[in-house]
Amino acid sequence: MTSTAALPNDQWRNELWEAVSTGNEQLATGTLFEALEAGTNPESVLLDLIAPVQRRIGEEWAANRITVAQEHAATAINDRAIAALSHHYAAHTAAARGRVLVACVDGEWHGLPARLLAEVLKLRGWNVDFLGAQIPTSHLIMHIHQTGPDLVALSSSIATRLPTAHATITAVQATGTPVLVGGAAFGPHGQYARLLGADIWAPDAQTAADRLEQGPVPRPGPAHQPIDDLPHLADQEYTMVARTRTSLVRTVMSGLEARFPAMRDYTTAQRQHTAEDIAHIVDFLATALYTGDPDLFSDFLTWTAGILTARKVPAHSLIPALGILAEQLKDFPRATSILRQATDRLSGTGSVIASDSRNHA
Repeated sequence: MTSTAALPNDQWRNELWEAVSTGNEQLATGTLFEALEAGTNPESVLLDLIAPVQRRIGEEWAANRITVAQEHAATAINDRAIAALSHHYAAHTAAARGRVLVACVDGEWHGLPARLLAEVLKLRGWNVDFLGAQIPTSHLIMHIHQTGPDLVALSSSIATRLPTAHATITAVQATGTPVLVGGAAFGPHGQYARLLGADIWAPDAQTAADRLEQGPVPRPGPAHQPIDDLPHLADQEYTMVARTRTSLVRTVMSGLEARFPAMRDYTTAQRQHTAEDIAHIVDFLATALYTGDPDLFSDFLTWTAGILTARKVPAHSLIPALGILAEQLKDFPRATSILRQATDRLSGTGSVIASDSRNHA
């Protein structure tokens, strides 16, 4: 457990933010080592200094106050600072508790949350194999057979990786190894972790480490298939939307100009960004179908509207895109219901998709 009440963490957090936001790696690392020398324990440096600053990086990007390039640069500095800290305290940490494999779900490129967990577990005395971001499930399973960990910890920040996470969870459990999951993808209360059959969910690295200190995690039950957890997948709506993703994006793009005339003046770059946004919308729709949770899609659309507003793009441009998708998926009752709920939340009316479809038939 950490205890830092007497130390000026706010000051160090501000200094670390100033360093990473201006690309000053030397200042960032120096700030963290200064905190160590002042008596802050290494776990607190990781969780009370680096983690909040990393969250701020994401918030600043979402508010359009820093660019994607600046976000990547700041994250890279944090990652290298963690490496420097790890090298510093590694000689003073004895691995005695057991072996944990920490990795990101395939397709998940946000590796820093998993890295923080790996470092906290090392500090707590675990032997940790940190495999990093975007680990194919087949490679993960091979590593499990080679090393025999007591637990696999999987991280994912983006909800669209939940179908892959589900397949990975079941594959790992089939080896007889329990699975701990964490990250924003699994929901603020871990609801998707439970839905997908994970053995443990933890909201943060400290909670995960505390849970592992309580004793061994029970081995999983008999192997099963993902559809055993989610019988609603039998209707094939998720499969059809996922398989037709490219054509759905193309159809929305071709029809959007007529329904959102401002798009006629878009530059090539703006059109590309629009296509990327629509692709994300289709991906989140597919994930909502997979989980059976309409709120997952509505929450994403609300977040997207905020992102667009911060970038001075009218958020109401989302509504005609949802209308076109509803027309294309009119024979899919769960999909149209999810689209209707999201449109209602964005527009505050109860019949936008229906009226939009009639007016542009």
